[in-house]
Amino acid sequence: MIKIICLGKIKEKYLNELINDYSKRINKYHKLEIIELNDENDLNLETNNILKKINNKEYVIALDIDGKKIDSQNFAKLINNTFINYSTITFIIGSSLGLSDKIKNIANYRLSFSSMTYPHGLFRGILLEQIYRAFKINNNETYHK
Repeated sequence: MIKIICLGKIKEKYLNELINDYSKRINKYHKLEIIELNDENDLNLETNNILKKINNKEYVIALDIDGKKIDSQNFAKLINNTFINYSTITFIIGSSLGLSDKIKNIANYRLSFSSMTYPHGLFRGILLEQIYRAFKINNNETYHK
């Protein structure tokens, strides 16, 4: 299973449409669960809420601006290789406060898509698109160029 834990709700209709579209596409390959937690404006509270949603049997990928930057091909390999040993890959997207050091330290992998900052909802769509792209790459299907 792919699990995405994210802080905050998506209010914009066009972003919800993007997220729903890629969620449906991903579900053709693998079960996907998106867990939306409240944006609390308190990093300790957000951290505790995130920790309640993960366990030590999951491979945790923290989305972190200071994390490792990889291309789509290597992202696909990361997903493919991780599923050899783990049944669940959990991505964590923080709020505007970011992620606490506690979350970053328990993560198996810290991933950065860019040094730029993105709006939360748009980034969720970008993450889903890259997960979908990874499945297409791993299944040798046309999509990635």
